[in-house]
Amino acid sequence: MNFKTNKNVLLIVCISAGHFLFAQIDKKATKETQNLYRNLKMISKNHILFGHQHALEYGHGWTGEADKSDVKLVTGSHPAVVGIDFSDFSGRSQSEIERAKEVLQKNVVDTYERGGITTISWHFNNPASGGGFYWKDSISVPAMSLIKKGGSHHEQYKEILKTIADFAHSVKAKDNKLVPMIFRPFHEFDGDWFWWGKKYTSREDFIDVWQFTVSYLKDTLGVHNFIYAFSPDNRFNSEDEYLERYPGDQYVDVFGMDDYGDFGRDGKYDLDSGVKKLKIISNIGIKKNKLAAFTETGLESVPNPVWWTEVLLKTLKQEKLELCYVLVWRNDSKSSSHFYAPFPGQLSAPDFQKFYDDSYTLFEKNLKNIYSRKFKLQAAVRTF
Repeated sequence: MNFKTNKNVLLIVCISAGHFLFAQIDKKATKETQNLYRNLKMISKNHILFGHQHALEYGHGWTGEADKSDVKLVTGSHPAVVGIDFSDFSGRSQSEIERAKEVLQKNVVDTYERGGITTISWHFNNPASGGGFYWKDSISVPAMSLIKKGGSHHEQYKEILKTIADFAHSVKAKDNKLVPMIFRPFHEFDGDWFWWGKKYTSREDFIDVWQFTVSYLKDTLGVHNFIYAFSPDNRFNSEDEYLERYPGDQYVDVFGMDDYGDFGRDGKYDLDSGVKKLKIISNIGIKKNKLAAFTETGLESVPNPVWWTEVLLKTLKQEKLELCYVLVWRNDSKSSSHFYAPFPGQLSAPDFQKFYDDSYTLFEKNLKNIYSRKFKLQAAVRTF
């Protein structure tokens, strides 16, 4: 469904939820989580949600300010999808973990109450060695074989998952409902920069750990407000290559991809390759009646003044892709160059406004009752 906006006209388009068959893996998922899944599938038919990592926690030159995001400063709306991270949920003292949980709880609940969506990445600090989440040859240990069932660190891994489950049970909004979230563990696993990467982990161990993670959270710890996303980097050129480490239809809700390399990193563009890969994940989602998403992308510092419309938007509109959201990476609060979304005065901000104004893209202001069967897609007033 497409809709057009005229100058200073407010349009509301309703999507009837109806009876929609979908392949969500958690049959005990909360009603709000089921509705979100269903509504994301319907949105992907004709639109895409825009997301930004750490959008509400900090931005270019600021941190910890209420109801603020760089995206909102430019467009008047927060992104529809807000990324957070569970990086501080392990390898920290208990008091540090509790402080991190408190900050994220408010972020997640506030996003839900405004009508937005939360997605969670997990830069998982290596539970068996130093080095954090990156692979460091001098100290890192290939820990996937150690945290699986029977491994030396399996019980420790279960305790870490309990911390995640406790958080999932804690994000209760004013309506007394648990907030649904898209959980994206072990991302970019086909690369070699994280300790769970393909170079350091057998296919069997990766699948074992993924399956245990989902089952333990869902069936043992009673987490029923997660949607589970599978997202390699862009090192595939066919469906078979994409699914090489796929844990199975009972363990994945969203087919994702992280791709910076085809979209301008180091000054190199290969948009044909980027479209091909997005088409692969879109087709898998259609075939399996699950979701697909462009889980990470972006161009650091956005030096291309028309990157949003001439690169990203043109790519997303090709090949009848069915992707529920696209997320760009964070805006560092201190760095003058490490940012992926514009802020007022940034070179690409005018083009980003055009990206926002396009009826294909959706931001938080466009969403109403995204967690309900009464979902409405609402167009904000947009001036051309």
